[in-house]
Amino acid sequence: MSETLPALPALPVMPALPVLLVLCAGVVAGMLNSVGGGGTFVALPALVAAGLAPVTANAASTIALVPGAVASAWVYRREITPLGPASTKALTALSVLGGALGAVLVLLLPSASFEAAVPWLLAFATLVLAFGRRLATRLGEALGRPLGMSGRAVLIGQFVLALYGGYFGGAVGIMMFALWSVGLGLDTSTGNPMRVAQLAAVYLSATVLFLFASDALDTPLILAAMLTGAVAGGFTGAHVARRLPERVLRGTILTIAVTMTVLYFVRG
Repeated sequence: MSETLPALPALPVMPALPVLLVLCAGVVAGMLNSVGGGGTFVALPALVAAGLAPVTANAASTIALVPGAVASAWVYRREITPLGPASTKALTALSVLGGALGAVLVLLLPSASFEAAVPWLLAFATLVLAFGRRLATRLGEALGRPLGMSGRAVLIGQFVLALYGGYFGGAVGIMMFALWSVGLGLDTSTGNPMRVAQLAAVYLSATVLFLFASDALDTPLILAAMLTGAVAGGFTGAHVARRLPERVLRGTILTIAVTMTVLYFVRG
C-alpha cells in the first residue's frame, strides 16, 4: 500500500501584470525626475494599484527612485554649479538632513492632512515657476533694485523643501525650480544638474530610514521592478534633458508641472 505524501504549500506567485505595470511606471518616474520632477506622482499610484498600502507605497517609491536619481546625478556630475551665494556642501547637507527628518514624520504622523495640501502646494509651485521670475523682475524694477535671496535664505528654503521631499516628495523637484527661479533668477537648464543632485540627496537619506523602519521590503519583486525601471528612466532621461535647449526644457518642465497639478486635483 503506497503512502500518500502531504502536499507542499504553494509558493506565492506575483502576477506578471502588476510587475510589468510597476516596471513601466518606474521608467516614466525616473525620466520625469531627471527632466523636471513629478516622478512620485507616477510611482506612487502604480504601487498602490499593485496592492501596496499608501504609506508602504510612499516608502517603496522613495527607496526605488534613489538609484534612478543617483544615475541622473552621475550623468550631470560635471555640470553641477553652485546656487548663487549658497555653499553646495551646506545645501547638500541640509537636503540630507531634511530628507531624513521628513522620513521620520512619515513614520510618526498620519499623512491624510498633509496630502490634502499637496495639490495646492503643487499649484502654487507651478504658478511661481511659470510667472515668478517675470514678476520678480518687474517688482525689482519698481523698487529700483534687483530681487534676490541671500545664501541663508536659499539654505532655509532648501531645508523646508527637503523636509517635504522626505515626507512625501511629490513634485519637490518642481518646487526647487520655482524657488531658485524666483530667488536666484536661475534658468532651468543651468539649475537642472543641481536639482537632480539635491533630489538624490533627499531620497537617499529618507531611504536609509525607510529600509529599516518601514515594511517596503515585504514585496521585493514589486520594489525591484520599480527600482529597475527608475534606473533605466533616470539614466536615459538625464542624457535627453542635458541636450534640450533652455526654452524646450523649461516648456517640458512646465508641461509636467501643469499636468501633475491637474491630475492630482482630479485624483484628490
